[in-house]
Amino acid sequence: MAGTTVPISLGRARSDRLSSAAYFLRRNPRMIIGGLIVIAWLLAALFAPFVAPYDPIKVNVVDSLQPPNPQHWLGTDDLGRDVLSRVIWGSRVSLSVGLISVSIGLLVGTSVGLAAGYLGGKFDLFVMRGIDALLAFPALILAIGITSALGPQIQNAMIAIGIVAIPAYARLTRGQVLAVRAREFIVAARTIGASPLRIVVRHIFPNVMNALIVQATLSTAFAILAEAALSFLGLGPQPPYPSWGQDINYSQRYLPNLKWWMSVGPGVAIFTAVFAFNFLGDALRDALDPRLRRSG
Repeated sequence: MAGTTVPISLGRARSDRLSSAAYFLRRNPRMIIGGLIVIAWLLAALFAPFVAPYDPIKVNVVDSLQPPNPQHWLGTDDLGRDVLSRVIWGSRVSLSVGLISVSIGLLVGTSVGLAAGYLGGKFDLFVMRGIDALLAFPALILAIGITSALGPQIQNAMIAIGIVAIPAYARLTRGQVLAVRAREFIVAARTIGASPLRIVVRHIFPNVMNALIVQATLSTAFAILAEAALSFLGLGPQPPYPSWGQDINYSQRYLPNLKWWMSVGPGVAIFTAVFAFNFLGDALRDALDPRLRRSG
């Protein structure tokens, strides 16, 4: 009998977790909608060579400026390039910039916030004043300035957007650490002689991860918009390589002539990607914040 108690208990606990997850998903369709769109864009970016129907940079003047049709679902541009193929390949640029720049901001900002929040004192004062100095500049203006100084390349756009993201993670992490470090289990860990590094890594960081996950998801949406803005201004990937912002800038000259499809493709791509990450971020916030779970 004792041998069957543990498997039955584990099976019941697993069933309870699955039931809770299913119940939450029914109550929060945003996570399903946002998650599915995000996964769709990630798969499109990952398998772009196999999904895109045409070469995105191959010029075919004979097919130039064709409206949407069965051969070209989103039409072609003035050089005969398939708009759908350029949108699919452009997702590689936007999503890679979003994920890499957010990773830079997350790594640096979280490290700074953990150190400032736990150590306090003059270190906290000095570091946070530097963070405040970064916050004094509008985020997009600062990203444009950094990219202009470093040069119009996709790698520099990633660095610029990553630097812009650092203050949000640093302030968020510091605030969470200040709320956690005075709790009883942290005091107990200090009492038994745990090192500061062990306390931060093993006890404090797991308690601030939920807020960081939500912030990272929402920041990815901003990063995609920032990359599109930089590309629109010519500070992102250089022609002929596809980029959503660059393609919108290139095709705007044809809008007065009612050649709308050249702008609609990348515009809808930006909208759906940003919408999906924001939707997913809001749903994750509801899922990971116990106060919101209780109130729901």
